[in-house]
Amino acid sequence: MATVTHQQDTKSSISFDTRLSLPVEGMTCASCVGRVEAALKAIHGVEGANVNLATEKAEITLTAPVAREVLAKAVREAGYDVPKASIDLAITGMTCASCVGRVEKALKAVPGVTTATVNLATESAHITGGADLATLIEAVAQTGYEAKPIDRSSDEHAETAARKDAEEAALKRDLTLAAALTFPVFILEMGSHLIPGMHELIMNTIGMQTNWYIQFGFTLLVLSIPGLRFYTHGFPMLLRGTPDMNSLVAVGTSAAFLYSVVATFTPSLLPAGTVNIYFEAAAVIVTLILLGRYLEARAKGRTSEAIKRLVGLQPKMARVRRDGQTTEIAVADVAPGDIIEVRPGERVPVDGTVIEGKSYIDESMITGEPVPVAKSKSSEVVAGTVNQTGALVFEATAVGANTMLAQIIRMVEEAQGSKLPIQAVVDRVTMWFVPAVMLAAAATFIVWMIWGPDPALTFGLVNAVAVLIIACPCAMGLATPTSIMVGTGRGAEMGVLFRRGEALQLLKEAKVVALDKTGTLTEGKPALTDLHLAEGFDRQDVLAKIAAVEVQSEHPIARAIVEAAKAEGLDLPQVKGFDSVTGLGVEAEVEGVRVEIGADRFMTKLGLDTALFTETAHRLGDEGKTPLYAAIDGKLAAIVAVADPIKETTPEAIRALHDLGLKVVMITGDNRRTAEAIARHLGIDEVVAEVLPGGKVDAVKRLKAEYGRLAFVGDGINDAPALAEADVGLAIGTGTDVAIEAADVVLMSGSLKGVPNAIAISQATIRNIKQNLFWAFAYNTALIPVAAGVLYPTFGLLLSPIFAAGAMALSSVFVLGNALRLRRFKAPMHGDVASHSTSVKQPRLAAAE
Repeated sequence: MATVTHQQDTKSSISFDTRLSLPVEGMTCASCVGRVEAALKAIHGVEGANVNLATEKAEITLTAPVAREVLAKAVREAGYDVPKASIDLAITGMTCASCVGRVEKALKAVPGVTTATVNLATESAHITGGADLATLIEAVAQTGYEAKPIDRSSDEHAETAARKDAEEAALKRDLTLAAALTFPVFILEMGSHLIPGMHELIMNTIGMQTNWYIQFGFTLLVLSIPGLRFYTHGFPMLLRGTPDMNSLVAVGTSAAFLYSVVATFTPSLLPAGTVNIYFEAAAVIVTLILLGRYLEARAKGRTSEAIKRLVGLQPKMARVRRDGQTTEIAVADVAPGDIIEVRPGERVPVDGTVIEGKSYIDESMITGEPVPVAKSKSSEVVAGTVNQTGALVFEATAVGANTMLAQIIRMVEEAQGSKLPIQAVVDRVTMWFVPAVMLAAAATFIVWMIWGPDPALTFGLVNAVAVLIIACPCAMGLATPTSIMVGTGRGAEMGVLFRRGEALQLLKEAKVVALDKTGTLTEGKPALTDLHLAEGFDRQDVLAKIAAVEVQSEHPIARAIVEAAKAEGLDLPQVKGFDSVTGLGVEAEVEGVRVEIGADRFMTKLGLDTALFTETAHRLGDEGKTPLYAAIDGKLAAIVAVADPIKETTPEAIRALHDLGLKVVMITGDNRRTAEAIARHLGIDEVVAEVLPGGKVDAVKRLKAEYGRLAFVGDGINDAPALAEADVGLAIGTGTDVAIEAADVVLMSGSLKGVPNAIAISQATIRNIKQNLFWAFAYNTALIPVAAGVLYPTFGLLLSPIFAAGAMALSSVFVLGNALRLRRFKAPMHGDVASHSTSVKQPRLAAAE
């Protein structure tokens, strides 16, 4: 699956995807991850490879075009597998079976195609293999037909789920068979030691030798049928010099089994006193590890439930008006511009803009806010949200992979597949961990053979097998990615989208939160509250002139002035030569005179003295209002005040940030008096006021140097540089696309309470990861010496390979179970206040606040 990022090779003028996603099968532990990454990075054109054990995917960054089959070949040569990719094409122009034959033949002739099936009834083709989409479409075009890709975004998730379900079903089948075959072996061997009279019963009926023959037969079936997976993968990896978890299991159980075979059939080859069998150890080890794998597969499926729920929100059908009739069609067939009807209780099928009707829509799956949002003409609706009370008719604006829901799913997937800085340590350790374990097992065997008591061979074998089995590093490989998957998924359910996985770790380390004011702390919808005139000016004339200039601007303050003029029924005169002076104000010619509007620093630059309004400006600032000055024909004409109401959720959110031990700073372009008035009201610790857009970046740099890790929260175009400069940038979801693209985290609710929620889920996830890593590393490190027999000289204690297998299997289950606790994470700030916007996205242009 290719992502949407593209680059252009200026030398060859060939466009190619710079990021590819490749499913990888057969990985079992962190050392597998390292080997796949190393194999991919060795390919020319691959800049980086990030392999995730939990999602079983490789995210690859390219600097030059590389065929999927080349990447797949490298993975297979490393000892793992890549499932064949599939592409679905819609074929138009076919009329009969001969058309089908021609299209199939053309597709099969494309290099990299494994199978191609064309269906006349559905007018589609299903192709598997590694062929390029453009090449396939061109091959169809050469035969005289037209092909285009079918959007199967939901099907892709269904295929992934089906593959995981099939893996889980296969493990369950193998586990059941292994348990059934192991049970008689366990009873015959261990029953003699645990059940009174069992040994005598066996000796008096079938005899010891027959008992051993029976155990041999059942164990052989266990190892060669359900346990075959360990040997077909483990031994080839060992021969390549890159042993993995399967290699440890294969070597350990083979050693126990072969020793037992020699003891059973040719006991004379063994030293006196060493003729013992360990069939039950080999069989039970395989069964217990299959049990661990099965529980692991089930738990892994639960880690991705957030994605499953999001995918499940996508409706399958849409009611579309076409040619004067309303018909139901598949959502995949909806095109931008289609007119769609939504009845009460139905989910919105695609993104769009309402053209008829009024209703309330539950947008909690997008924003995390439980209160339904009013929708009427011109309101935006989002795919997957639930229409509640009234019927709506809307025009489709985004479909398929372009809907907000599809983008959210993509963002969550990318965050779940990413690696945190903490993972680098794990990767370095696990690359040499398995070889080190095999050396430790060999050393254990040698030490027992030289210095161990009789029967030294038996002691050496048993303890070496225990070392091999106890040290399988499955838990290490799962410790980080499973927590990331569950944590980012839970965040998405709360309306907190982590666009970059590393933001999880950096946000937890934040010492200070810097906040933009307009649209972040406030509604971003100012209203004109005051208009004070200089002597000789008329109110209606001044308001009409400044509104005429401001109508050219999209700044929220400008809109407030224009709306006030319209509310008074004023006719706005014509404007010429409009110009925006960045960070200062606007100017234009109105009815033959120059009109300039802006902050006090703009008036100073124009050479105008604002002393006339000093007292008024101070009063307005103390009231938390933003004073602006208007000059007409080179004379100071008026001071106007605009107030931007503070969001209802802001005070509570600021308190929550303080409760988390964070310093809160406000950075704004507003004048200092106004900014400090708002800060006093909200309890903000520090104010950086009267900064131009570029000054926000300087302020962020200074605060980082002074306090440490910094998170910046903003929503406007002028916030994008500061969002990028911060250690973690958080964009309010009702802001502009530019701000959202520059951010690391997106708060879909448009409410500041998403910030403490994001920080809290970050802290919980990193804490969970550290717990997992401690368990995985401490557990392995502590039990390897125990398995090797260090307690035997002092306490006479040895770790049976059977208990080693059970403990190893449970370690992975513990790590997964611990990660799944994040699904129950409770947000510190619950969604108890409705979103104040009537649409999820309201782009605004903020020049200077």
